[in-house]
Amino acid sequence: MLADHWAQTNRQAATKGRPGWDGRRACAAHVTSYTATAAALLALTAWRTGLDLNAGRCTLALLVSAASHYWADRRTTLAHLARLLGKQGFFDLGMPRPGRDDNPSLGTGAYALDQSWHITWLFIAALIIA
Repeated sequence: MLADHWAQTNRQAATKGRPGWDGRRACAAHVTSYTATAAALLALTAWRTGLDLNAGRCTLALLVSAASHYWADRRTTLAHLARLLGKQGFFDLGMPRPGRDDNPSLGTGAYALDQSWHITWLFIAALIIA
């Protein structure tokens, strides 16, 4: 959550889902800061706890996390997956109605699916490290 929200710039958050190179660059910049934050916290944890971590597995885990994060944060990819899995109604919960800005909030179905996606892949990354 620290890496996904605090380390992300407002521009990255507003632009990362847009089509084209501007959106791709913003998403890549966000994923880079996200991954750097995760790597720093992983290194700090290993140092403070004395864990002997395998560098190769840690690198692979961070790459898996980064790739899955980029995939979801391009937005159309996660929206398409939600449609395929019959979750469109949940995905759309809390979204502004077309032509209106009547619910600007973080409490949307899309946000819940986004965060659960990221947490699942962080769990997979942790299994790779272990």
